[in-house]
Amino acid sequence: MCRTDDSGAAWAWLDWRDVPEIAPPRGTRDILPPDSYAWRWLLDTHRSVVESYGYQPLDTPVMESTDLFARGVGADTDIVEKQMFTFSDRGGRSLTLRPEGTAGVVRAVLGKRLDQEMRPVRVHYAGPFFRAENPQRGRYRQFAQVGVECIGERSPALDAEIVEMAWRFFERLGITGLQLQLNTLGDRDDRARYREALVNYYTPLRDDLCDDCKRRLESNPLRLLDCKADARFAEKAPLIWDLLDAGSKEFFTTVAEMLEDADVVAHINHRIVRGLDYYTDTVFEIWHESLHGQQNSLGGGGRYDGLAEALGFPSTPGVGYALGVDRSLLVAEQLGVVPPPRPSCDALVVSVETPQARRAAAIARALRGAGLRVVLDVSDRRLDRKLRNADKLGAPLAVIIGEDEARDGTATIRDLSRRAQETVSEQAMVAVVTDALERLA
Repeated sequence: MCRTDDSGAAWAWLDWRDVPEIAPPRGTRDILPPDSYAWRWLLDTHRSVVESYGYQPLDTPVMESTDLFARGVGADTDIVEKQMFTFSDRGGRSLTLRPEGTAGVVRAVLGKRLDQEMRPVRVHYAGPFFRAENPQRGRYRQFAQVGVECIGERSPALDAEIVEMAWRFFERLGITGLQLQLNTLGDRDDRARYREALVNYYTPLRDDLCDDCKRRLESNPLRLLDCKADARFAEKAPLIWDLLDAGSKEFFTTVAEMLEDADVVAHINHRIVRGLDYYTDTVFEIWHESLHGQQNSLGGGGRYDGLAEALGFPSTPGVGYALGVDRSLLVAEQLGVVPPPRPSCDALVVSVETPQARRAAAIARALRGAGLRVVLDVSDRRLDRKLRNADKLGAPLAVIIGEDEARDGTATIRDLSRRAQETVSEQAMVAVVTDALERLA
């Protein structure tokens, strides 16, 4: 269908039914009310828990130089080889949507020399991350994580603190049925010995390995232990504990003892290696009994004392974790521990007719100035329909401005639960509404 405007130019009118719907990209989703309330509850809970330990908020860009992740995460990891969203900017520089948080946080903290002002630097973050994975239940290509990093000191007490914080966070959420899986990867020399032992073990099995594991055998043998297709071989693979030196064993034993002191039950699992190259010494994952296979972990972390050097900074120890928001909320909803959404407003201010709209807007501003959440409805719908909308919003009170109220400088306050109302002066209106809300709370 075509129309012509006053200038004579022709332009097209399209029937909305002829326009294809634009859906979110595969592996992403919209977080809409009421789900957004659960989302905010989880983020606020994490912030409250970690700030009680002295961690401060930090945020980093969602895109970074590709080299940051190639050097930090590891060029031979699945994340770098298969899962990153990488593109060139207008200057030809390679950028990547961040697939994880630790490398960016270390870059930010050490790049601004925050560790020269105070050690250790304790920070926490929350935000979106991106991996080109096959979307599954609780796993998306754009996903959210909460995390903490403690940068600048090496101590088993800090490792224990990090693990305990993650555990306390899930306790605060009310999530039960958790298992803490704890392991150590030792220092660089320990890892080198373990790498050699794994190569010696897997090399005679090479012909029976999947294609990915044949490649990992050359580039990243520790990743062999994570493969689900070849899990039968991992069961008999050497254990890193048998190759650790005395210092690494003592460090890990102290971490385990401090967690026991904190009443955090840890299951020692010498097959836990995590998916990133920067980990050393303590590593951990938190599993939930309702999740299975590759999807059983709600998150994890560990120590990464070699990461700073890989990024071009002086040797600086660090430890941290990242926990999945999407999967944690999935479990919280299954357990019924997500609190109901809070009503979106305290009061609805309505005008009966259009001439009273400006007066109603002034009343709404006065109530917001007193710290109340107020929705203004000056539409031309009937009053009864506006008040029904108040029920949907969860507003316990309605403030009505009609012709009489506008003329007399008053407002009618209606208790929507009891259907009782009173008319008060404009000067007394804020106090009356505030008192009524306190009684109804």
